Amino acid sequence: MTPAERLRYSRQILFAGIGENGQDALLHAHVAIVGAGALGSFHAAALARAGVGRLTVIDRDYVEPGNLQRQWLFEEADAAESLPKAAAAARALGRINSSIEVRGIIADLTASNIAELVAGVDLILDGTDNFDTRYLINDFAVSRGIPWLYGAAVGSYGLTMPVIPGRTPCLRCVYPDPPSGAQPTCETSGILNAVVSLVASLQVADALKILSGNSAQVRAVITTADVWSGAIRQVEVVRDSECPACALGRFPFLKPSPRPPAVLCGRNAVQINERERPLDLANLRARLEPLGEVRANEFALRFFPAPYELTIFPDGRAIVKGTGDIGVARSLYARYVGT
Repeated sequence: MTPAERLRYSRQILFAGIGENGQDALLHAHVAIVGAGALGSFHAAALARAGVGRLTVIDRDYVEPGNLQRQWLFEEADAAESLPKAAAAARALGRINSSIEVRGIIADLTASNIAELVAGVDLILDGTDNFDTRYLINDFAVSRGIPWLYGAAVGSYGLTMPVIPGRTPCLRCVYPDPPSGAQPTCETSGILNAVVSLVASLQVADALKILSGNSAQVRAVITTADVWSGAIRQVEVVRDSECPACALGRFPFLKPSPRPPAVLCGRNAVQINERERPLDLANLRARLEPLGEVRANEFALRFFPAPYELTIFPDGRAIVKGTGDIGVARSLYARYVGT
């Protein structure tokens, strides 16, 4: 550890639970943050300030004005530019701590790319908004022996659960299968930024324990909290001897399969994954400009066929805003982008 590092992290080093050895471990740690929205942006900022040496931030979406109420790394300028969240996060984190390595990845985490995108990480933090990705993370983390920290928040309610393979229950011990039917979302129930910061802080605290060599301090509990009523509860959980993942070693969510269109949480928008090959955005821009307004930057292209808005990424993925109907979104994609 350099003198500059000792000075920068001196208050953290003074904390007995971390000390100099723990801080040195943080400086050499690599964390993947999946989702750079409300939870993930808080994770990233807190870990950058704590001196975690390498951060990989993965997100599929872009910054909008409605994000600014609860997504801690972003500013009005990011929303005005419609910057991808991963790119905006990497830019902000570089200003927070220029001595760490930050990689922002604009992608939808899938079974086909998870091994590549989170290769070599020591910990995965869940900042996602959907169960498909959480079950994918769980299967990957358990199969590779990587700790991960589950978290969720909606309305004034949130919960978190740590998963340390071999020691604590995994997600499928507690929830063997993804929930069926409609679930509360930010779109239907709203969300308070206070519950976001609470849940994310609990996740970051467990992350610091694990990364600094104090994983024994992490309790196998589900913590739930409602910041409006003030209710906080912890329930101990135990490993399931018949768990499909951590007991029986079955990992179906790691099997690559076509990613179906998905209605995005809290958004009147649908994500489309119709292509499996890169897209030439310059060529697409030339084709679309005679048809309507087009805006582009180095990360994505936006096209505005009223009353809709298409944001198209170089990997061929698109977010169709202005509809929650998958059929309409697919039709727009086929009409303007092709298949």
